[in-house]
Amino acid sequence: MNDVAPVPQVSATPAALALIERLAQQHGPLMFHQSGGCCDGSAPMCFPAGELQLGEQDRLLGHLGGTPFYISESQYAYWCHTQLIIDVVPGRGGMFSLEGPLGLRFLTRSRLYDDHELQWLKAQGHL
Repeated sequence: MNDVAPVPQVSATPAALALIERLAQQHGPLMFHQSGGCCDGSAPMCFPAGELQLGEQDRLLGHLGGTPFYISESQYAYWCHTQLIIDVVPGRGGMFSLEGPLGLRFLTRSRLYDDHELQWLKAQGHL
């Protein structure tokens, strides 16, 4: 197991990282939240840091370009076996998410962890 590299539980495409940087220049420090709600709540939402009050059922999954990314425990239970990959595409996304007025939206893609990655994540107490 020593030869297995750490596995980020959330990552971002270059396009998403560029948009995060652009939004941070405009709005200051940011935060993301991925909930399991309906409608807008099922998309990754980008807010000014501290604008969304986090609860005990929210967990820090990782950072994207220095921006914390949180997920609800209930949603994490569904996606814990996958790496979340945040991307950006044209279109209207969450009405409360900062990218909306730009005609763009963040989108969550995912990929299954391989056996070695799952072993590493379990050994680290992430699963």
